Amino acid sequence: MSLDGAYDHDNIFARILRGEMPSARVFEDDHVYAFMDAFPLGRGHTLVIPKHSTARNLLEEAPETLAPLILGVQRVARAMRAALTPDGVMIFQTNGEAAGQTVFHLHFHLVPRWDGEPPLGRHGGGKMADMEELKALAAQIAAKIT
Repeated sequence: MSLDGAYDHDNIFARILRGEMPSARVFEDDHVYAFMDAFPLGRGHTLVIPKHSTARNLLEEAPETLAPLILGVQRVARAMRAALTPDGVMIFQTNGEAAGQTVFHLHFHLVPRWDGEPPLGRHGGGKMADMEELKALAAQIAAKIT
């Protein structure tokens, strides 16, 4: 999909927000929903999405939605750091299929990284994670949210 187009109200993240699909919730407030990526790039890979948005990517989003969204990203990243003690945290966001975007609902990826790990592959290229493991990681990170 290109950078332009109509929002698909049946995309997987919209369905998660409506409770139609399961997710391992890490954090939720009035503005954002954070959950474990079902096809993680690494242990602890978390997604943060706006709850009340039909923006397909960052370029379409209104500034008043971006402010609480990025604060949610920071809050979850700090909790991830406290819970998992990585050597670094990769935070990224893609816009358009050519950039690697696979779900066309604005979202940020938070991926903890440890020294000595191999480089990351392309998102969505791995296998689906075990939901019980994701729930345990989600609870571990959620416990550190302040």
